[in-house]
Amino acid sequence: MSLAVIQMVSQSDVLANLAQARRLLEQAAAGGAKLAVLPENFAAMGRRDVADIGRAEALGEGPILPWLKQTARDLKLWIVAGTLPLPPVDQPTAKANACSLLVDEHGEIVARYDKLHLFDVDVADNRGRYRESDDYAYGNGVVVADTPVGRLGLSVCYDLRFPELYSELRAAGAELISAPSAFTAVTGAAHWDVLIRARAIETQCYVLAAAQGGTHPGPRETFGHAAIVDPWGRVLAQQDQGEAVLLAERDSDEQASIRARMPVTRHRRFFSQGAQRPASEHEFKA
Repeated sequence: MSLAVIQMVSQSDVLANLAQARRLLEQAAAGGAKLAVLPENFAAMGRRDVADIGRAEALGEGPILPWLKQTARDLKLWIVAGTLPLPPVDQPTAKANACSLLVDEHGEIVARYDKLHLFDVDVADNRGRYRESDDYAYGNGVVVADTPVGRLGLSVCYDLRFPELYSELRAAGAELISAPSAFTAVTGAAHWDVLIRARAIETQCYVLAAAQGGTHPGPRETFGHAAIVDPWGRVLAQQDQGEAVLLAERDSDEQASIRARMPVTRHRRFFSQGAQRPASEHEFKA
């Protein structure tokens, strides 16, 4: 049950990015992968015409969805299509979501996750300000789907900072979690490794953290360090920068053992909203 995570350095040219992604997915399939995860914005980085791209795809006039379905069929590979802009189903003129699709080996879309948490953040880099909500609408659901390598929960990039989402994915039966990302160089250096390992440890899931790793139009620098992390928090494979195909095996017996020996889902307790705050030093003295 081989897993593959892809790292890319996507640019603004959609067709060139799709050609690069095809080559990397062919390497993943040749390596025995049954499921491969592409990074966030795999088809385009630095574009300001997100709405136009999404509308064309929704109307069946864009290149990305046909390419995705054909590639999955050709390679007999399940693919998590990082993210691409897509408006809600049957609303081609609505604002796009940052959408992560799960496509099966027959080229059928079996799950769609719209990114819940949008990156509206100020960062101390050469760009300075990121406002994903200018281009994208917020998602509103948790998505888990069965695959040949296990039950997969879907997430994207900035979601990694919100552990309650991952608790919900585990509660919905996730055994693996995809996290296609394009972390900035600054935030990635500070937090990427600890976040992907923490999400794996707390959910006892494999985390498939695809990434962008290099310099893109904008200008924008991404951190890279795509990785596959096991349910004990061990990094099984990682790539610093540049394009890469990372492969690892899922050990379902070991995962079951980890969950049995440390049954965190049964141990979880919740604080009531009315819980009292600790008294301050002044209040103790009074």
